[in-house]
Amino acid sequence: MTDSTKRPAGGAPAGKTSSRKPSSGPTGSPRAGRRSTQRRRHEEQSALQRFRTPIIAIAVIAVVVGVSAFVFTSAAAPTYACTTIDTVKPAASGEIGQIQPDMGNQHVSSGEKVTYPVCPPASGKHVNRSGYGPLQPKVYGPDDNSSPTGWVHNLEHGGLVLLYSCDKGACDDATLQALRDFSAGFPTSAICQIPPGTVGPVVARFEQMPTKFAALVWNRVLYMDTLDTQQVYDFFLQYGERVSPDGQWISPPEPQCNPPSASPAPSAPVEASPSAAPSESPAASAPAASPSVQPSPSPSAS
Repeated sequence: MTDSTKRPAGGAPAGKTSSRKPSSGPTGSPRAGRRSTQRRRHEEQSALQRFRTPIIAIAVIAVVVGVSAFVFTSAAAPTYACTTIDTVKPAASGEIGQIQPDMGNQHVSSGEKVTYPVCPPASGKHVNRSGYGPLQPKVYGPDDNSSPTGWVHNLEHGGLVLLYSCDKGACDDATLQALRDFSAGFPTSAICQIPPGTVGPVVARFEQMPTKFAALVWNRVLYMDTLDTQQVYDFFLQYGERVSPDGQWISPPEPQCNPPSASPAPSAPVEASPSAAPSESPAASAPAASPSVQPSPSPSAS
């Protein structure tokens, strides 16, 4: 490009005059030049500002999902744990089942997890709340909620709990029907005469035990690989409610009636009052014999 064709600074190319007419107003007078003020440009937003709303929405969704997952896992998590599984021991002569060491009977809240030293527990901590413990006496299916923190409370009141294991083969249709029949034919308790359906029986699934079936009363367990209905009935009548020879409760810790009273001791002879008039006949002077009240039959002590 030659010097003759170079554009002068701020104007048209050299040798050419600008054909651009100056701007004029309505009256024909030259219009004043354009303002030198520059146009304002919108300030560029940061990435956080641009995506603030989606970020907040994602955070809220994450919190809701996290809380829901926590609630679900808490509800699905077992409310108990077992330190050891009990072992089967031969019954002593004339007895049914075996003794299990007492683990107390403390009440806990419905959300508290309980660790039992031995399972299945025939005593121990349990819930004292409607709907959680004691449980409604009935046959609980394999998928029903029936935690020991609930049915141990039934044992505390003198009820019987019959457990069955699906892992060991007790969940077929025939066995479940036999468990329903067992519950329907359950006897009244030996001392308090509590009818079935009040505090027991509770029939429930439980896997942490050494045999296919286990019948429990307070501090005592009967393990079975074959369901023997009559033996379980006898076990309950003998050990579900027990009193000592002097009429004191042995078990359960919270019985549902007063213990049977002891036989009355012979009464001392009544001395005749000096002011009493003599009887007309010897037979009238003899005191009338009153029948003594016999205590209710109690199961033999273990």
